Amino acid sequence: MKVRPLSDRVLIKRIEEDEQMMGGIIIPDTAKSKPLQAEVIAVGPGNLNDDGEWVAIEVKVGDRVLVGEYAGTDVEIDGETCAIIRQDDIMGILE
Repeated sequence: MKVRPLSDRVLIKRIEEDEQMMGGIIIPDTAKSKPLQAEVIAVGPGNLNDDGEWVAIEVKVGDRVLVGEYAGTDVEIDGETCAIIRQDDIMGILE
């Protein structure tokens, strides 16, 4: 299924970080936090500014970004868990 976000929304897939155990301690899945890094899957067209002009979104498909732990709404698309967030919820682009 193909999804095209509306307005200034971005579809992301969170990137799971490698699990490292220090001292043999195993952290259960329920105690783990959501990953902060994500890959941009799709972007919306942008948003209108106060003058009525379109302002394009700064990120593009394929970018790796930093997002807040509780940012966006989780959705399941083709069996994969993704999130739809606003561009304002993106803290930065990893280069």
